[in-house]
Amino acid sequence: MCQRRVAITGLGAVTSLGLDVPTLWANIVEGRSGVAPTEAFDSKDHTSKIASEVRNFDPSQWMERRDAKRLDRFAQFALAAAVEAVADSGIDFQREDRDRVGVIVGTGIGGLIEMEQQMLRMLDGGPRRVSPFLIPKLMANAAAGVVSIRWELAGPNSCSVTACSSATHSLGDALRCIQRGEADMVLSGGAEAAITPLGMAGFCSMSALSTRNDDPTAASRPFDKDRDGFVMGEGAGVVLLEEVEHARARGAKIYAELVGFGATGDGYHITAPQPDGQGAAKAMSRAMEDAGVSPDQVDYINAHGTSTLLNDAMETKAIHKALGAAADSVAVSSTKSMLGHLLGATGGVELILAALAVHNDIAPPTINYHTPDPDCDLFYVPNESKRMTITHAMSNTLGFGGHNASLVLRKADFAG
Repeated sequence: MCQRRVAITGLGAVTSLGLDVPTLWANIVEGRSGVAPTEAFDSKDHTSKIASEVRNFDPSQWMERRDAKRLDRFAQFALAAAVEAVADSGIDFQREDRDRVGVIVGTGIGGLIEMEQQMLRMLDGGPRRVSPFLIPKLMANAAAGVVSIRWELAGPNSCSVTACSSATHSLGDALRCIQRGEADMVLSGGAEAAITPLGMAGFCSMSALSTRNDDPTAASRPFDKDRDGFVMGEGAGVVLLEEVEHARARGAKIYAELVGFGATGDGYHITAPQPDGQGAAKAMSRAMEDAGVSPDQVDYINAHGTSTLLNDAMETKAIHKALGAAADSVAVSSTKSMLGHLLGATGGVELILAALAVHNDIAPPTINYHTPDPDCDLFYVPNESKRMTITHAMSNTLGFGGHNASLVLRKADFAG
């Protein structure tokens, strides 16, 4: 029996560079930064005072106000992105067998905003001041739940929580669900909203964040020798994955075909990446093997590229290990240079950008790349997007805990 093939037929995103995918893509291609001084709270006592925040987000544009009040910001983002993905796909779930439609949406942290707010209420007024919505708002699977409830989708439903790899693991699980015949469509991706006093303080205490507070738009500088840490971001990226023949039968637009997934663990350290990049390299190699793609066929890699000293050097080594001689000719970029790091949502947004790179034959840039680092010696599409033929693309995410995950995409024109 032939393995079922999977198309990407709908895209939805909420980010600092746009509350929809067309706006996001236009800003990415132009190399604009979404990083600015933090507005979510007073960050005067934090060492990092900048973030890539979603601004002017009114959840009532995507959901009833009553429903929005019962959701943490991360779940609001997820639902908004899912609404756009469904509209973009042209699907009418009322005409579909909703037992055959799944939802798998990941998050790294979940409802941190609600958790902080309710803890303050309890400290101020005791346990009885705590909202009855605390648990459903903070739970990590709330995003997957609310998306399925919106359209009464009764297929496979779950949530991966693997730090910064959460969305990519969710997408990999969704791919497998369709390939195995457990679903015909899956809404999948990730969401995060952790720009809070506590969230920022935690990462500041780890010295993980950039402190280039006087020049926010230049703070996220992946692979540049002068990088000093990542910039916190927030948002969501959700796609509709669909079995190819189902998509063709309804005349759907196909952005790209999702053809490979690989995942590994470093087994090394709870936060630091394995220095030689072996685990990340194996994830990439397994994704290529799963896709039936050789290293010299990969044209573009949307790298994890966080702008931390350890990650960028390690990922460069991993790409060399996985691609061999082909690493010298592949285009690599980190869109975190513009969006910051969306933690558990990053894999969803970056898969969308990789799909659009394949669809439009444009490699997004790595902005703020000015001083080469001898430990980072690949072609990082510096500062300006590059028009080029992109038949196959890869998207990497690497999470605390040693979680490595990679996805491979193929141009729809080459789907056969």
